[in-house]
Amino acid sequence: MRVIVSAGGTGGHIYPALAVINKIKEMEPDSEFVYIGTHNRMEKDIVPSKNIPFESIEIYGINRKHLLKNFKTLKCFIKSQKKVKKIIKEFDPDIVIGFGGYVTGPVIKIAHKLGYKTFIHEQNSVVGKANLYLAKYSSKIGVSFESSIDSFPKKKTVFTGNPVSEEAVKKEPLKKSQLGLNDNKRLIVFVMGSLGSSKVNDILVKTMNSFKDKDYQILFITGNSGYDKISQNKFPSNVKVMPYLDDMTRILKNTDLIVTRAGASTLSEIIALNVPAILIPSPYVTNNHQYKNACDLTKHDAAIIIEEKDLSKKVLVDKIDELMNDKEKLKVMKENLNSLKIENSALKIYNVLKELVDQNAR
Repeated sequence: MRVIVSAGGTGGHIYPALAVINKIKEMEPDSEFVYIGTHNRMEKDIVPSKNIPFESIEIYGINRKHLLKNFKTLKCFIKSQKKVKKIIKEFDPDIVIGFGGYVTGPVIKIAHKLGYKTFIHEQNSVVGKANLYLAKYSSKIGVSFESSIDSFPKKKTVFTGNPVSEEAVKKEPLKKSQLGLNDNKRLIVFVMGSLGSSKVNDILVKTMNSFKDKDYQILFITGNSGYDKISQNKFPSNVKVMPYLDDMTRILKNTDLIVTRAGASTLSEIIALNVPAILIPSPYVTNNHQYKNACDLTKHDAAIIIEEKDLSKKVLVDKIDELMNDKEKLKVMKENLNSLKIENSALKIYNVLKELVDQNAR
């Protein structure tokens, strides 16, 4: 299978795309890929490191605060379409797929106009603007949450789940002792994304001493941007502080509770691995989509939300103690997470892609 893949801006878009690339490679080892991403976002480093051919385009999202800057945005969009058209024609793919981010706009649109089969995937419960725009140019659409199905034409929308969940299940667990923790003690993981959140981290730093005499231990992943400052604090012996943990999925397999944001990929991994969670949705994302993602879990009693505006040391410690001292509640949360599990998400997407490719071959 010859595939052009596009996704950009955040790990929430990039890692599902990589999960599908891995599944295609597993099913069809001779497959070839070209990944089209932005010239200045994280995909430009992540994708080449995976030995996937990478092409960049200069493109920007709409700037609603400084409207005059959109002249440059429009100019880059027009220029990018020309480059994308050249890439697609030269590579001549069997299918073109997009996983969100404004970079996918010209890629899916041009591919459709050139007559190629296209597929887009939406990770969040609130549909991104790029995917809403691209729905009419897509042969099939995959969604991670049932609640987002109605945002797209029903005839071409498939409930696939998020493919990172399948990747998470395959990973080897990481022992707590490999991180300098006690294998026999329960573990709570705090993480607010790869960069962390300065506002939430400030509260977490003040909270850590409250865990000094608890019968559980803490892994506090600060994010790279906050670690130097935070690591200067003195923490209890049962609190381990790290800036970043590559492939965090592995330690989640030995985690009793996670306190985290509510990005789509994070929630998919929480569901796939049955990890009870306290979710602190970021209020700074488009359309407050993290809060709405989190609500998809809380309405099934599979997680707990604390909104950032309500977050305090007392609120957090009380909620953690309530959960960690209630084994039955944790058990019910795990059972409810299990009921939300979508098996073989990446395989489901591969099967959709394969069917579209086979249609062209007939």
